[in-house]
Amino acid sequence: MDSSLEKFQAERQRLTDLALEHGTQTTKRFFNLDTAAYRDGALSKRTKELLGLVGSVVLRCDDCINYHLVNCVEAGYSKEELVEAMDVSLIVGGSITIPHVRRAFGKLDELGQL
Repeated sequence: MDSSLEKFQAERQRLTDLALEHGTQTTKRFFNLDTAAYRDGALSKRTKELLGLVGSVVLRCDDCINYHLVNCVEAGYSKEELVEAMDVSLIVGGSITIPHVRRAFGKLDELGQL
């Protein structure tokens, strides 16, 4: 894995650990809810990651986009599937999502998917 991705994941984990160590019960419950929402259920964890990617693009959260792209690649999504999902994001989110989609393509390139 690319060192910038390793740095991203390490920093994300460090910050999560800080939030869980120093956050309130509400903080911990929300983080747990987030984790639980992505478990297999009526929808597979794999499908939920793709939904997370689309939602992250629409909401324009680059950290979230990177996180879900990594998980989607690890879940076995093809480049074509990821590109089509980002197309849906563009339609739902509009032109304001274009810079985030550009950066997502950069991340896919780093992940060796382009």
